[in-house]
Parts: sequence; C-alpha cells; structure tokens
Amino acid sequence: MLLFAALTWQVAVHGALRTLDERLGRALTAGELPGGPAEFCADLGNTTVALPVLCVVMLWAGGRGWRTGRQRESDGGGPVRWWLPPLAAGLALAVVPALVVPLKLWLARPGPARMAGGAHDGFYPSGHAATAAVAYGVAALLVLRTGRGTRADRPSARLFGPAVVAAVALLEAAVGLGLVRRGYHWPLDVLGSWCLAGALLAVWCAVCDRWSGAGPGS
Repeated sequence: MLLFAALTWQVAVHGALRTLDERLGRALTAGELPGGPAEFCADLGNTTVALPVLCVVMLWAGGRGWRTGRQRESDGGGPVRWWLPPLAAGLALAVVPALVVPLKLWLARPGPARMAGGAHDGFYPSGHAATAAVAYGVAALLVLRTGRGTRADRPSARLFGPAVVAAVALLEAAVGLGLVRRGYHWPLDVLGSWCLAGALLAVWCAVCDRWSGAGPGS
C-alpha cells in the first residue's frame, strides 16, 4: 500500500511522476501496437466479461469444496467452511467499485485525449484494470486452492501453480497495455489499480486461511 500511496500522491499534486506518466501514455497510444488486439484486451476488464468468468470458477470451487468438506467430516476431521472462499471471492470483486469510485471522484484526474469530453473526469485508478486484476486474480487463487490437494500426486503438480500465476500475470499485463494503447487510461491509472487489487487478494488469502477451516493454501 505504500506504493499505492506514493502513486496517488504524485497524481494528486501533479508531481514529476505524473508528468512522465502522461508522456509515456501518449507515446504508447501513438505507438505501433495493433489497435484491434489492444481493444480486445482492454475489453477483458469489463465487468460483463470478468464477472461471468469469476462466477463459473466460484461455482466450480464451491462444488469441489462441498464434496471435499463432506469427505473430511466423514473421516472424522473438523468442519470445513467450503463456502467461504467462493463467497469471499465474490465480495472482493464487489468491493472494487466501492474503493475505485470515491478515489476517481476525489482526484478527478483528466483522462487521455481520446477520453476528453466524456461523461466523467476521473481516471485514477482504472476501474477496468482493477476489475480484471481482482476477478481473474481471485479466480486463479480459487483454482489453486481448490485443486491443490487433488493434483499433489501428479507429476505436473509442481508446474501447475506457476503456470496459472504466469497466465494470469500475462492476462493482467495485456489488459493494462490495452487500456493505455487505446487511450482509455494513463499507465499510472493501471498501476494504481494493480496495487489496490494486490491488497484485496492478500485480504482474501488471509480470510480464507484464517476462517475456512481447511488450512492455509488447501
């Protein structure tokens, strides 16, 4: 959160980092990156795309967790709150606008030239980038948490976690680059959103490890 505070301060006071950020944003917007793929990647941050993906993973994780919890209880183990990780995942995404919108209104940062004359004048942090980071990030954590026990005896188990993390990281980078390339946001808007998303994902992990009853990372 220290990085987020520093970025927000620079945006609020029109600091040197904000000036460099806007130069970089204009350069990327005018660059040679293909506009079509960039638009597609930017659209992955829409709630209409990210929310259904998360809902599918939540339903899958809930079903697997319910079966695993019943098996553990039948074996004499303690109760498992199998519903907590999926529920907390949905709540994490629901919190995004509650954090992003007040910051947008408070800072009222103008957007890139393409967004001039739009319906609002608050672009920091990026709601699309935050939505994508939280939705796809917590979906990946649900997959890792739910599937870790069933894959432990497979040769590919050691590669599964890093592969999921790498795929989500590439996805988030593509969304952020798409938003900047298409002129919807400045780079710092995206970076600030990633900082907020990281904090929400850390809270999700802490809540699940503390109260799900399944143990850390299980």
